[in-house]
Amino acid sequence: MKRTLLQWLQIAAGLLVFAFGVHLTIFANIGLAPWDCLGMGVAKHTLLNYGLSMTTIAVVVLCVDLLLRERIGFGTIIDALLTGNFVQMYNDLNPLPQNRSLPLGVVLMLVGFVFMALGMWIYMSAGQCCGPRDALLVGLGKRLPRVPIGLVEILLWAAVLLAGWLLGGPVGIGTVISTFGAGLVMQLVYTLVRFEPRSVVHRDVVETVREIAKR
Repeated sequence: MKRTLLQWLQIAAGLLVFAFGVHLTIFANIGLAPWDCLGMGVAKHTLLNYGLSMTTIAVVVLCVDLLLRERIGFGTIIDALLTGNFVQMYNDLNPLPQNRSLPLGVVLMLVGFVFMALGMWIYMSAGQCCGPRDALLVGLGKRLPRVPIGLVEILLWAAVLLAGWLLGGPVGIGTVISTFGAGLVMQLVYTLVRFEPRSVVHRDVVETVREIAKR
């Protein structure tokens, strides 16, 4: 049980780092990544702030993951419940005025990608399954076996971005940078820290509960 609790704390710590990275990409004020664009769009048309909008979206995606019979771990659940609210916390605490500089915005976004990659490294190392959106991508990929997973991701992002844009979410040069740059920065960071996400052995909720029960 102690080991599992420490892993949950590790997941929460990783999400804090990841959320700070997301906050930097928002503070950059040059356009948002597809999912963040959708979250901002939902917030514009509801009484929810960005954090609660992202939490609601994550919970909905989590339900879709369950319908797709994807593996769900405690990490998936913690991610769904905490990440958006952590980002909102950073947004609320930031005392600086809104960024108006494009060059600074690009730098902030790239630094944000670094923190996001570091947060994912910390979070995924706990081995309690990936976040809801990653599980959704895997689930869709399994049902479209003849379509390359990269194309599935592009189609998913395009659908999410379109929905966010129609709802009034911020779209700009940062959206393009996020689409093509986040993965490159992530790969660079993982190379530097010598982390291979595909080598992590994950445990879903059932396996974790059984492990706790045996102790």
